[in-house]
Amino acid sequence: MMPATFKLCAAISYRHLRNMTGLRRQAAVALSQELSKLSCHSTGPSTWINQVRRRSSLLSSRLEEKPFSELEMAYIKQGEEALQKSLSILGDQDGWKTETVVGNGDQVLSKVLPDVGKVFRLEVVVDQPLDTVYSELVDNMEQMGDWNPNVEEVKILQKVGKDTVITHEKAAAPPGNIVGPRDFVSVRCAKRRGSTCVLAGMATTHGAMPEQEGFVRAENGPTCMILRPLAGCPSQTKLTWLLSIDLKGWLPKAIINQVLSQTQVDFANHLRERLAR
Repeated sequence: MMPATFKLCAAISYRHLRNMTGLRRQAAVALSQELSKLSCHSTGPSTWINQVRRRSSLLSSRLEEKPFSELEMAYIKQGEEALQKSLSILGDQDGWKTETVVGNGDQVLSKVLPDVGKVFRLEVVVDQPLDTVYSELVDNMEQMGDWNPNVEEVKILQKVGKDTVITHEKAAAPPGNIVGPRDFVSVRCAKRRGSTCVLAGMATTHGAMPEQEGFVRAENGPTCMILRPLAGCPSQTKLTWLLSIDLKGWLPKAIINQVLSQTQVDFANHLRERLAR
């Protein structure tokens, strides 16, 4: 394989070599001789050959990538927009009020935004490393209905590139059926920035999932989860969940606020139980 590779290189460069004169030609001939020696005496590919192969493989994979359609680009843009809006909301520390504080330190905060409405922020620490939590929430998202009683089903409708997916979620009816059956179609964007993971989303539409009979099509977003290793303890993960939902229909705000706040607390408990198993 190696001699054949060098013969190919020599054939490609032959025309250029003919046009060289003097020291330039001598240098090219010397380089060719050294490469031939390497091909004959080397017991295996050298470091630089491996680097070339890796770069060639990367280039080939990029060339094989299909260009995104206009609709796919719109989904990617929506996901990025959800991420940026969510980070902007969480970055403003003013105006947050305590909704719920649990004995284990979990807490839910809220604030009212002029263009969004009331948003909720869950702050918890999970006794699992970040990669484990990330895998459960992103790689295994379609299994969420197995461990979170508030979720009936999560289904991936479409994947766009490596970071963006469109999902359909059915919310399980709460005890007493206070809110009624809701479903969501969302675009989700997952990004890793160093040791921080951001999972953002917002409501969208998809041709494969029109409004379903028996469900009210609610809308979420901007919403996101931020995962970070706990400072000084990388085996634990700090999870921040920004929740913003318009449940649609006629519902008293007091009931909505109570349901959403409790949903976040319940989620943290169910997630811990799932990861412990």
